[in-house]
Amino acid sequence: MDELSVPENIDIVEILNLLPHRYPFVMVDRILSLEMGQKIVGLKNVTINEPFFQGHFPGRPIMPGVLILEGMAQVGGIMAYYANKDAIGNKLLFFVGIDKARFRKPVVPGDQLIFTLELVKKKKSIMVMSAKAKVDDQVVAQAELMATFT
Repeated sequence: MDELSVPENIDIVEILNLLPHRYPFVMVDRILSLEMGQKIVGLKNVTINEPFFQGHFPGRPIMPGVLILEGMAQVGGIMAYYANKDAIGNKLLFFVGIDKARFRKPVVPGDQLIFTLELVKKKKSIMVMSAKAKVDDQVVAQAELMATFT
């Protein structure tokens, strides 16, 4: 399998070419760095225009923790697709497990989430990734994610 080259700028156009997600469920705006199959850093700008803020919570908008986890998963998916180029457009990446999830601080409109994921191990077809979400260099959430292509 030939290795897929990594563009200098993985922007939203390239992200939409890789992931099946569409508005309003795309939780990553740009990839800041990628070490092929080992580590990836992605960015999500959190704005008051996000549809979930209408109900979570009126008067005190807080990004739901499950959507922070989804952002982590999408960034991890981008790393997985770049490491397995034959899967692009042919297979879906499913997250099959989340362990050790912790939420440390609320994420609010105006925050810039930085997702960092590192491959911990690959066992058969399952990838295990360590994930952290930070705002202003402070960890706001972390988890261990497991995924596989189908």
